[in-house]
Amino acid sequence: MESSAVAADLVDFLNASPTAFHAVDEAKKRLKSAGYVQIDEKQDWDLKAGNKYFFTRNYSTIVAFAIGKKYVAGNGFHIVGAHTDSPCLKLKPVSKVIKSGFLEVGVQTYGGGLWHTWFDRDLTVAGRMIIRNKKDGSESYLHKLVRIEEPIMRIPTLAIHLERGVNDGFKVNTQTHLLPVLATSIKAELNKPASIDDSIGNGAPNDGSKSSKRINPGGEQHHSLLLQLLAAQAGCEPGDICDFELQACDAQPSIIAGAMKEFVFSGRLDNLCMSFCSLKALIDATSPENSLEDEVGVRMVALFDHEEVGSNSAQGAGSPVMFDALSRITSTFGPDSKLIQKAIQKSFLVSADMAHALHPNYPDKHEENHQPKFHGGLVIKHNANQRYATNAITSFVFREIAAKHNIPLQDFVIRNDMPCGSTIGPILASGVGIRTVDVGAPQWSMHSIREMCAVDDVKHSYEHFKAFFQDFSQLDGKIAVDI
Repeated sequence: MESSAVAADLVDFLNASPTAFHAVDEAKKRLKSAGYVQIDEKQDWDLKAGNKYFFTRNYSTIVAFAIGKKYVAGNGFHIVGAHTDSPCLKLKPVSKVIKSGFLEVGVQTYGGGLWHTWFDRDLTVAGRMIIRNKKDGSESYLHKLVRIEEPIMRIPTLAIHLERGVNDGFKVNTQTHLLPVLATSIKAELNKPASIDDSIGNGAPNDGSKSSKRINPGGEQHHSLLLQLLAAQAGCEPGDICDFELQACDAQPSIIAGAMKEFVFSGRLDNLCMSFCSLKALIDATSPENSLEDEVGVRMVALFDHEEVGSNSAQGAGSPVMFDALSRITSTFGPDSKLIQKAIQKSFLVSADMAHALHPNYPDKHEENHQPKFHGGLVIKHNANQRYATNAITSFVFREIAAKHNIPLQDFVIRNDMPCGSTIGPILASGVGIRTVDVGAPQWSMHSIREMCAVDDVKHSYEHFKAFFQDFSQLDGKIAVDI
């Protein structure tokens, strides 16, 4: 029942987070409820030992931290890092497509998705919009999250009668086959409200004066029908939508399922499961009144955007966001610029990204002695070629914490004849110089529109991260390396 309670909380988090923007928004709400104070990277920071803070970057990356009451500048940071993004279909800057009497939505693939799983799914749209706001004769521009709850699109498969060899290999052309159908042209035209500006709907020319205020000048960028739906959700007029970042989303909610209610069925488990577990662990490890009384370090969670496409962005793990946070916290408590180097060498990062569980129908895909299983706890990922950042010291630290709290733990190494993926771990380890262990909860169907993991492993992950925050300072003081 305890496992189910944590998993149920995960399901709530997943259902509130169809996009990275929504995941950050949900994280903000939870942090504020737990007493964390939002700070702004554009402003000076006034930080105090014993207090809890967070900031966002691009509203798709969030960093939260709690400063120990015994913290002094130069002490270490105890960090769990994960990512907020998942493979998906993102709307193109010009998404309006009309073919064979149908309104379709132009999308581009984001990340390495299992694109065949997106066919015959009930899809909707979510993301963020920039909305023009008029008040008292002046204009401002608002950032607003949007989500259309009901399914409005679908990517239908071709009937087997028209492609007899489809079961011999379903090949997806991501340019021509992955366009969601929004409506038929005739229905869209018949149901167009009379108030909609004809210059938006029929492609009539304009003098360009509206181009800076309308996302759809001349009706050339997006279907007016789609903009009407978005505007209704945002409580604005279609013409006030200046720009947006939207993606197609599965409308089916996340659930706890299976005959024994032992699984989580959901999209975006990679990597919102690890984002949730680390966030909940930080909140619960810093909520009791005396939880930071003897803490000498800073407990931190960093949830980054753009991991699925290489982390090379202003808000990705390849950006300075992590180093900036460590530097600003350190310098707030001590002006000596050399203290940050000292702090980094005392710090530790748990890079948390979901792992590949042994699949009963494909057992040959796993190395014989490294077969992570459901209910077996977090998986430590190893790779001699540094696709993962784990080494003997960092894996030892994570194992010792597991042993102390009787938490199960597993190991994974990819087969020598298969390519190995990677995580934010090596990026941050090499970019910041921080000790790192790569871990993740086991799952199936990674990068599918609908993934699955075990309820027990959600609880094991949460407990392991929580124990890490509570125990690391004391354990690290007993480890002697480079002396």
